[in-house]
Amino acid sequence: MKLDFKTDGGIGTHANLGVIVLEADETLEDEFRRIIPRAGVALYVSRIKMAPTISADTLVQMEADLPFSASLFPEIRFDAIGFGCTSAATFIGPAKVAEAIISVCPGAQVSNPLSAIISAGTALGVRRIGVVTPYVADVSAQMCQMLRQAGFEISGFGSFEAADDRVVARISPDSILSAIKEVAAKAPCDAVIVSCTNLRCLDVITTAEELLGIPIITSNQALAWTMLRLSGIYTKRPEFGQLFAI
Repeated sequence: MKLDFKTDGGIGTHANLGVIVLEADETLEDEFRRIIPRAGVALYVSRIKMAPTISADTLVQMEADLPFSASLFPEIRFDAIGFGCTSAATFIGPAKVAEAIISVCPGAQVSNPLSAIISAGTALGVRRIGVVTPYVADVSAQMCQMLRQAGFEISGFGSFEAADDRVVARISPDSILSAIKEVAAKAPCDAVIVSCTNLRCLDVITTAEELLGIPIITSNQALAWTMLRLSGIYTKRPEFGQLFAI
């Protein structure tokens, strides 16, 4: 017996979001699904190959693979697509990231964690920032240069200097909280930025904000915030930090 059926608009009645996640990333998907409201907002994930060792060379290599990763998304209209790698976006450049994704998903608005962090800092009105990264020296230096070019003054900096992204995923939230406090203590700052989508930051944001009295901006938090707003969704989620309270 053939059964009758009807079709509807699918899951994303309010918005369809896509995010391209690094092969070794264990954190972004979990944090995104906690941040993004479920009803009517669909989240689709694709992956991109990456060498385990993080360096300028391995980061730039991902540019050529972005169109293929974007092609694995469902053939639907996307409101926003994010490339989930702060360091790769820094080396490839936000414009080239967007160009590669739009070549396969025309009409989607594209963001990345670096651009999202800059937008978040601007929205919060911060100028002096502390910066925490897990990166080796040359990767951290390039990101700090991009932040300075965006108009921020870096008052304190610290890095875990972990070259293996599989190790980054296992850095404990307590270690991240301690790093935030240590960097903030170096000099007065308006906010602390924690870079890298593979760092498990979500559960320490509000604790750090309460201890320090300043906003904490993280890669996943800022990217989710930006993508939701690009899609016209302005839900306040203060449990995920001061950024989500504006």
